[in-house]
Amino acid sequence: MNAPTSMRAYSGVERAAVLMMLVGEEEAAAILQKLDPEEVRQLGKAMFAVADVGEPEVQMVLDDFVGKARDRTAIGFDPKPIIETMMTRALGPEKADSVLARITPPDAQCQIDLLDWMDAAEIASMIEKEHPQIAAVVIANLDQDVAGQVLELLPDAAQPEILHRVARLGPITPEAVDTLRTMLANRSGAGGQSAGVMLGGTKEAARILSGARKTTEQRVMPKLFKIDREVAKAIEEALFVFENLLDMDDKNLGTLIRNVDSDLLTRALKGVDEATRNRFLGCMSSRAADGIRDEMEARGPMKLSEVLDAQKAIIQLARALAKDGTIMMGGDDDYV
Repeated sequence: MNAPTSMRAYSGVERAAVLMMLVGEEEAAAILQKLDPEEVRQLGKAMFAVADVGEPEVQMVLDDFVGKARDRTAIGFDPKPIIETMMTRALGPEKADSVLARITPPDAQCQIDLLDWMDAAEIASMIEKEHPQIAAVVIANLDQDVAGQVLELLPDAAQPEILHRVARLGPITPEAVDTLRTMLANRSGAGGQSAGVMLGGTKEAARILSGARKTTEQRVMPKLFKIDREVAKAIEEALFVFENLLDMDDKNLGTLIRNVDSDLLTRALKGVDEATRNRFLGCMSSRAADGIRDEMEARGPMKLSEVLDAQKAIIQLARALAKDGTIMMGGDDDYV
């Protein structure tokens, strides 16, 4: 039926909240267990907002829900518990386990969602005395900002080793994942088995480090170079790309450009978008900028490898100039 014109519109999460208020507490709790932390927070807030909902609004939400349910063409829930129950009742526990072992798909990811419910301090406290490999697996599963905070809270001496292990992570054995899940289960009462997963890499390590403060990077990277120069260099390259130079103000970017050979700059700017190119050229004199534009047009297409090599050379020069204090890279919060 059509809602009265005076009835206010309900958002999707508010409609879900109305439905949650209609089901029993046990059913509602079962639903909440399937949601991630942010969804729980949004739904809980919406439930308070719709606490005074009237009968017409309830009817509208129910009609809408029934209509959408009829349009569904697939089962939208986890079938595993239902299938396990059906198999056990039909075949008995032993035969059911045998069949399920052959037909159940492997888990697609490491089952450590409990980390989403823990803050950085709690996670750091949990892993600081664990083997660095376990700490690396945990940190590799966190969001960037949280991962950086956790890394900072761990002992200074352990940080380079853990970051190195993150960079070198690859296929994680089921035994290693089970060890991690057991550690979490001791806190939550959860259990179960999991499959091996692929984690880590230099880009992942760079992502974690970029979530930490600049001072942490400045302390950890030199030590990491001593542990494994090749990995440290790869992390450094992933940590800072050519577009990051735009974070500098015009004065520092102009100083950098004046120290770059025009041929090198021409090759580097061939591989960027128009906005990035204009930002670089805007820090030059009009005559010099026009010369770079003319040279880029005259050269025509260039190999991507040449462009990337030129950009890497400029990044290295920028780091060298920043190290000796000629320029400042990044925001003001990077410096004390």
